[in-house]
Amino acid sequence: MTITPGGQANKSGKILETTVEGTLVGHGYVNVGDQLQKKQRLESLLTCTKYPKRYARQVHIGKGIYSTDIFVDFYIIDSILYPSGLIIECKWQNSSGSVDEKLPYVNSNIENCYPAQTIVLIDGGGMKPGAINWLKTQVSNNNNLLGVFELTSFIIWANKNL
Repeated sequence: MTITPGGQANKSGKILETTVEGTLVGHGYVNVGDQLQKKQRLESLLTCTKYPKRYARQVHIGKGIYSTDIFVDFYIIDSILYPSGLIIECKWQNSSGSVDEKLPYVNSNIENCYPAQTIVLIDGGGMKPGAINWLKTQVSNNNNLLGVFELTSFIIWANKNL
């Protein structure tokens, strides 16, 4: 069975997300998202106090700049470090394509629609370097954009900040 380029990209993106999830679990976070209704995850995630360090995947945070539903890859709550939450968005691109062209859209949504500080994790080696550099410059311009990392730098950051 042959995997399409899009199917391969989805598989690679899932591997990146699994690595992020392993990092969160390794730092003591508990996935409470599987117990929550998809469109109710954010409210439940914020009010659940059983686990002080918790996260959910594919959390609905509201409408974006195009008035469409936005689901973030990870929404974490740490009652001490991130009481209102931290969002982690994962973007994988291992060959030239359109993901890097979507970065201004992602940045605008983070700035205008996201309810918490956000980290964008970019990896795969296929994005235009100029696109990644542009997004990194937005950290100082966008109050909600906390950082832009590749996987290794994210894990180093997580070891110090999670």
